[in-house]
Amino acid sequence: MRYLADSNILLRVSQVSDRHYFVVRDALETLWSRGDELCYTSQNIAEFWNVCTRPAASREGFGLSVTETDKRAKLIESRFTFLPDGKRVHDEWRCLVVAYSIEGVSVHDARLVAAMLVHGVTNILSIDAPDFARYPEITALHPNDI
Repeated sequence: MRYLADSNILLRVSQVSDRHYFVVRDALETLWSRGDELCYTSQNIAEFWNVCTRPAASREGFGLSVTETDKRAKLIESRFTFLPDGKRVHDEWRCLVVAYSIEGVSVHDARLVAAMLVHGVTNILSIDAPDFARYPEITALHPNDI
């Protein structure tokens, strides 16, 4: 089975001090041990980079250097399968935001769902699984559900 890892999953598993670290790590290890495939998109890495390089004094930033962030991003890229963007993802995203009347920050989640649909991924692993409840085409799971 294939799962898209939400950006919050990638962030939590990269920060041992995060309160969700162990449950996320255990969920990922369980999925890999079952032979499941974990995926990411360029949007996930952009969001990951944003939080990692944001100053720690700012809203939930990690305050990491570009070098350290690059090292962590490369680890993600080596363990997870990349789902490329393209016109099909854009077109699917446009359909979703109109069909579900998406506004504001939720457009980012819709973009992840668009990539999932284009690439045939039906599951997303997310700390914020309820954010994806509006999309009957996919199943959102919290790491505790694994």
